Amino acid sequence: MDLLAFARGPALTVALLVFVLGTLWRLVGVLRRPRMPDLSAPRAGVPSNLMGALHAIVRGMWPRKEFGQTVLIKTLNGYVFHLGLALVFFGYAPHIAFIRRVTGLAWPALPDMVMYLAAGATIVSLLLALSLRLTDPVLRQISNANDLITWAITFLPIVTGMAVLSEPSAAILARDHVIYAGPLAVHLLTLELLLLWFPFGKLMHAFLFAFSRGATGVRFNHRGVNV
Repeated sequence: MDLLAFARGPALTVALLVFVLGTLWRLVGVLRRPRMPDLSAPRAGVPSNLMGALHAIVRGMWPRKEFGQTVLIKTLNGYVFHLGLALVFFGYAPHIAFIRRVTGLAWPALPDMVMYLAAGATIVSLLLALSLRLTDPVLRQISNANDLITWAITFLPIVTGMAVLSEPSAAILARDHVIYAGPLAVHLLTLELLLLWFPFGKLMHAFLFAFSRGATGVRFNHRGVNV
């Protein structure tokens, strides 16, 4: 078994199992945590807890103007990263073919030029995020190894994916064999490393942010505080 066969077979299977089971384990752990009941009466006229949670989740998508331009830049950069990453992963034709092999699902691909621009924007946004984290006094103080490892593990699949690009996606899909097996195997292994790390690192915020914001919204809504 060569490196590409290993990355496409056992490594991918293990990574997907760890990702799915680990994510479910974290979510079940959060939902099973004991919660002390709030015995106080809710403020008169407040919305339901569900509406309070939803309001906090949506409101948290954009910073308040009182936080200043720095927080606004960080928020915009976060949107550039997440949108760019979503376009690259779900819009690039070879990625869609990979998803179809794993899940059986498929959809039309976006043009290659859109993918190149999205990948470039994603890389720039990640570098900017790292620069802000290392130069901002507050962010630098609260950062730990988990943040830096998560950044690196997120950065690697994008960079190795760009390294694999050598021709249009239509030519890649039309070929019945892989020309650059080594670089493709490394790219797949970096993706599998991300899947392995996902349930245990800061990447879990992709699921947990809704729980934390929702819980804050419920508490504040109960007291009549507009978040």
